[in-house]
Amino acid sequence: MTTTPRLPLVFTAAALMVAANIVGATATHADDDPSVPPGTDTSASAPVKIDPNDPDLKLPEGATLAAPKVLDIKSVVEDQSGDERREDTNTEVTFALQAEVLFAKDSAKLNADAKARIAAIADEIKKQNATQVRVFGFTDNLGTHAHGVVLSKQRANAVQAVLDDDLNDPNIIFDVRGYAEQYPIADNSTEDGRKKNRRVEVTFPRSGS
Repeated sequence: MTTTPRLPLVFTAAALMVAANIVGATATHADDDPSVPPGTDTSASAPVKIDPNDPDLKLPEGATLAAPKVLDIKSVVEDQSGDERREDTNTEVTFALQAEVLFAKDSAKLNADAKARIAAIADEIKKQNATQVRVFGFTDNLGTHAHGVVLSKQRANAVQAVLDDDLNDPNIIFDVRGYAEQYPIADNSTEDGRKKNRRVEVTFPRSGS
């Protein structure tokens, strides 16, 4: 009796990943989502090559394979106080600073300690040789949306101004926006959650991405 050899486990996993990327079924992100900025290209060479003509690769009739890409790998480091968070993926770096460590309540004027924190981010931007930097401000859900938009944009502008001075590089392009209570990262029903949501994020590409 002839037995059919089993495919290696690594190929089976790769085939499942490819099947999930069949054209027409690929997940998309809204262009205005801060975590996926407009124009970001996360495509790269696939770690495992798949033969689209392999008889063991089952696709629906008429379906084709989507362009291969490396899955995004994310790591998040938050300091013990929760005042600052760093998020790394294989394409970019994001720093999130809580508003309380930068500004007084309902203010867009940077406090005495803010510039040192921003300077550390500027050093990392230089290290990554980044020429495109996004500075986005966010608030909690208290107060009106209109007030939140103005305040979050003013705070983002304040951080961008310090970064611009520290970097002193005319080739760097900044994208500065205020999103108010949109895109919360914590539960707005508690003060601890609202504190995390009141933040300014600085995002830039990783070197070589």
